Amino acid sequence: MPARDLLINGVVEGDIDAAVFRRLVKEVGARSGPVFGRNGKGQILKKLAGFNEAARRSPWVVLVDLDSDADCAPPLIAKTLPTPSQLMRFRIVVREIEAWVMGDRERLAQFLHVNLSMVPTNPEDLEDPKKHLVEIASRSSDADIRVDLVPRRGSGREVGPAYKSRLVEFISKPTRGWRPRVAARQSESLDRCIRALASLVKDARARAR
Repeated sequence: MPARDLLINGVVEGDIDAAVFRRLVKEVGARSGPVFGRNGKGQILKKLAGFNEAARRSPWVVLVDLDSDADCAPPLIAKTLPTPSQLMRFRIVVREIEAWVMGDRERLAQFLHVNLSMVPTNPEDLEDPKKHLVEIASRSSDADIRVDLVPRRGSGREVGPAYKSRLVEFISKPTRGWRPRVAARQSESLDRCIRALASLVKDARARAR
């Protein structure tokens, strides 16, 4: 089976994660199938055994944020899903999906209309990547970026009204958008995820022969 004909099912926490999942699947030459979840990590973990069972028959990728649940990803993976099916790839994002997005510093700086030096070189070390990304956007020279991504003072919200759609736009842009392999140079967990997806394609193709 050619890799481009391979459908990979996804389970993610939200819409931004779904855009990242689709971009990663495209990066390894496969096609994204249905994307489930989008209702937070708790619901995903409740149903993880079922997704793992489904991965005995077809390829699945589950992405969840590390948040503050552990110091690093490998022990959490081993504890949460100790016996993954052959076609399951359960991956932890360190610490939030925004850290992976910030890994492509050059393109993100261009998209947000900020100086490159404002985008961190160590996004996985940030305690709150989403908050940091919003702070970067608040310094944008583009008024539309500030209005869309930064919450209004006194609103009580963490992000601006078009935060989600703007990031999905950046991640999905065919040109001048997010580049996973470039971002992976700044993010070990993203690099491991890309390699895991490549191995999933290889295993699924071997099963299909």
